[in-house]
Amino acid sequence: MNEKIALFGAGGKMGFRLSSNLQRSDYRVAHIEVSEAGRKRLKDELNIECVSVDAALDGAQVVILAVPDTLIGKLSHEIAPKLKAGTMVMTLDAAAPFAGHLPERPDLTYFVAHPCHPLIFHDDDDPKARRDFFGGAYAKQSITSALMQGPESAFDLGEDVAKTIYAPILRSYRLTVDQMALLEPGLSETVCATLLYVMREAMDETVKLGVPKEAARDFLLGHMGILSAVIFNEIPGAFSDACNKAIEFGKPRLMRDDWKGVFDRHEIADSIRRIT
Repeated sequence: MNEKIALFGAGGKMGFRLSSNLQRSDYRVAHIEVSEAGRKRLKDELNIECVSVDAALDGAQVVILAVPDTLIGKLSHEIAPKLKAGTMVMTLDAAAPFAGHLPERPDLTYFVAHPCHPLIFHDDDDPKARRDFFGGAYAKQSITSALMQGPESAFDLGEDVAKTIYAPILRSYRLTVDQMALLEPGLSETVCATLLYVMREAMDETVKLGVPKEAARDFLLGHMGILSAVIFNEIPGAFSDACNKAIEFGKPRLMRDDWKGVFDRHEIADSIRRIT
């Protein structure tokens, strides 16, 4: 692959990771970064020089928008007049595309690619991989991709770019934009992040009630490991009668009966509207 990629936000938190991985690929990459700190980091750590928007877009087959969700709509509309028909615009999250923030350009290809991040359960012996919780550096991670609009033949290019920027890859899944929105913000943030935040608050509450902080942390994280392994069928096993009773009475105490409504399309849309 020697297609040209224009990478917006190349020196940002996510963009820098992409810049690093793309540097090891056969793609030709033009980097755009508005912040002086980001440009300096690219130069100092990766020896990358940034270019102007016009220079980056000239001849680019793929445009990656590695910028915050709140800027996707504004930026995509600003550059749309400069893009030739057939250009692929790639976002790293489904929020802005789901919300309809991309320009009405049926002659462009819109592709969404988002990482799953490294799994909790993996047997990588590399110490660096075991501490790579985010992914895109040492630990393998799965990815999700959606061809929102454009010819079917464009999917292979989009997926290859996604595999490159999020490498090393465990598995690659093709979804729709709506399915990706169910996963984030629905599953990963509204449900998972919220419940984990509550678990952290619960741990802090036990500390307030007199449990030593280190003991409470070890106890919770240890139980998160074994309980997760059983719940997600990572190992054969079953909970004790006492644990099952605690779940039976704990769930209605902690969760509303209608909590699965967070996956209703209008609630997903409301969540994404707040994000974007």
